[in-house]
Amino acid sequence: MNSPYYRTDLVALAVAVIAVSTSGPVIAACAAPALAIAFWRCFIGAAVTAPVAWLKNVEVWRGLTKRDWLGAGLAGLFLGLHFAAWIPSLRYTSIAASTAIVATQVVWAALIAHILGTKAPKREWFGIIISLIGVILLTGIDVSLNRAALIGDLLALLGAMLAAAYMTVGQRVRKNIPTSVYTTIVYAAAALVLFVFVLISDSALTGYALRDWLLILALTAIAQLLGHTLMNLALRSLSATTISLAILLELPGAVLIAWFWPGQQPPWQLLPAVFLIMSGLVIVIRSTRANYAKTDSELL
Repeated sequence: MNSPYYRTDLVALAVAVIAVSTSGPVIAACAAPALAIAFWRCFIGAAVTAPVAWLKNVEVWRGLTKRDWLGAGLAGLFLGLHFAAWIPSLRYTSIAASTAIVATQVVWAALIAHILGTKAPKREWFGIIISLIGVILLTGIDVSLNRAALIGDLLALLGAMLAAAYMTVGQRVRKNIPTSVYTTIVYAAAALVLFVFVLISDSALTGYALRDWLLILALTAIAQLLGHTLMNLALRSLSATTISLAILLELPGAVLIAWFWPGQQPPWQLLPAVFLIMSGLVIVIRSTRANYAKTDSELL
């Protein structure tokens, strides 16, 4: 709290949480194909960040090693696959269910870390178990309300696992690459991956109504670029744990926004399961104190 930026960064974090909370509602309201939304989100993100990243880091670009390119490219692959799974999930299940399940990326990241040799404390395992019980309960309730929701829940779960893989790779690669350079490479690689999916699925990349183009631009500008930038800014004085916990507020934020617009009333039967998931995630984040915040904001 001694930092002169503390209050400013708290405001920045609050705005960032609101910004990322718009992601689910905007995607649900957009009539463009889900994979096309994912592609344009990453393509526009790369196009916006590339000039700034180049002008500020000319020597860094020239000094990137093959290992740097491969690492950032691999992270971009996982990010693209994450979007290819999560964004379509919103076509099958509710914003509340999809957002809650994809938030378990922290749990899967902790499990990956354990597989790679990081010893998890008992408290972390307790949080993981609680979150996974919440996911199972949520899926069961969701399917009882709408059988097609199972597809959406499974896509969101796959999206969470892929996001965890992205986080794991990103945490290692970003140690040697400036944020703007890393972000540009990742967004570009993700856009390339998504372009392949668009071709395979024969999704239209053009021909949308003006409203849908504006929603895609809003998704990129607000949820992705603004949210990501402000969360990185907040790291000046706030801990990564604080920011990771704040990111969890995206769930209630997204539910409230979706309730008012586009008018998707949350299925109240899901609340007990959502509470279990959130409680488990808080335990996992507080027990690991891992630096998830720098990569989480790019996923929302």
